[in-house]
Amino acid sequence: MLEDKNQSRTSLAQLGEFGLIEHLTKNFTITHESTLKSIGDDAAVLDFKDKKAVVSTDLLVEGVHFDLAYMPLKHLGYKAVVANVSDICAMNATPKQITVSIAVSNRFPLEALEELFEGITLASKIYNVDVIGGDTTSSQKGLIISITAIGEANLEDIVYRNGAKENDLLVVSGDIGAAYMGLQVLEREKQVFQVNPNNQPVLDDYTYLIERQLKPEARNDIKELLEKLEIKPTAMIDVSDGLSSEILHLCKQSGVGCNLYEEKIPVDPQLINVCEEFNLDITTIALSGGEDYELLFTIKMEDFDKIKGNPNFTVIGHMVEATEGTHLITRANTKIELKARGWNALSE
Repeated sequence: MLEDKNQSRTSLAQLGEFGLIEHLTKNFTITHESTLKSIGDDAAVLDFKDKKAVVSTDLLVEGVHFDLAYMPLKHLGYKAVVANVSDICAMNATPKQITVSIAVSNRFPLEALEELFEGITLASKIYNVDVIGGDTTSSQKGLIISITAIGEANLEDIVYRNGAKENDLLVVSGDIGAAYMGLQVLEREKQVFQVNPNNQPVLDDYTYLIERQLKPEARNDIKELLEKLEIKPTAMIDVSDGLSSEILHLCKQSGVGCNLYEEKIPVDPQLINVCEEFNLDITTIALSGGEDYELLFTIKMEDFDKIKGNPNFTVIGHMVEATEGTHLITRANTKIELKARGWNALSE
């Protein structure tokens, strides 16, 4: 929870903008030769020499993307970095630097932002990215975080969304749907707490799902795993808005259709148990839930022998002609048109 009335609170006005920046960024260290100049000037200076730069940015808004009733600020900082690092990984590139910008209202004391930046600092160390700049400003209401991630790659290694071909295999890393169910558990416990604040949540049966929601991990290991297998994906995207939405993005960009097999979608046993508890359909959650930050990609059919049996990957379908459309093949072997039912930030 954000509020702790026993802790001292330091007003941000006491530090001023530049004092706040200096205070929050004092623990960031530089580890990459490509970072020539980071925080402290009008702009950062990067040197990628013969490498290509890959850039992605993301915006997180309180009340839209996160709820501080159950999202600890340290976890929020960590997750904000992960979401952006994941986008760089989805290009088959290596993340190197990030910028961090925040807008905060006066309800946040310095100590709250220190927690936020503890998470950002931890993630920057784990994912080996340099924090090279950003901005701070005030907000009329709530907290807003914007992070830009910068990565590097050889031109021949970069993978786009538009390279999938007919007969390519559709592959996903890890398991799908757990982050969304973790959110459902947290939302339920929030409602219980609001009715009876003395009723403390018991979350022992939901640890994996909650971790996937509050502290997800980007798959920065996939690039190296695929290189060792001598596989280059033909198209790739990260699963942030829901599996069905991401598949349709790949299909649209590549000009192909897809057959996705329900029985092949990888889900964690804890997800199965909790879906039964909530009386929710497992496949619907796997298709529509977001924030898994797994990588979804296509490979050539001839690479199947290289990837089969690998515990990091699951082949879940194959690409077809665009005229065949995009379908889910159910366990009963019926075809259902695949719809984008994932996260939509602009929906009411």
